[in-house]
Amino acid sequence: VQLQASGGGLVQPGGSLRLSCVASISIFSFPDMGWYRQAPGTERELVATITTGGSAYYRESVKGRFTISRDNAKNTVYLAMNSLKPEDTAVYYCKGTNINYSMWGQGTQVTVSS
Repeated sequence: VQLQASGGGLVQPGGSLRLSCVASISIFSFPDMGWYRQAPGTERELVATITTGGSAYYRESVKGRFTISRDNAKNTVYLAMNSLKPEDTAVYYCKGTNINYSMWGQGTQVTVSS
């Protein structure tokens, strides 16, 4: 079982990126899927999560700028990031969770800089 994250890159402040996380199995296996991020020298932090039914949660600092979504047919979770700020710079990870285990994908680097 794998989670493959992609879509990171270098963007100027105010720009946009869309991250994708593709699972090698049905994401119905993960009732909860989320995006986390980790900047150098800091703890990994929750950015957003979404349930199978589409209920979403966002950390306060990204509300109104980021949107998490999932396409169950494509086994993919997305994170659309708008109005990016330098403080959004981090390695972004996706994570799938069910009652038995959690699985992390590899990270994708997002750098917001002029």
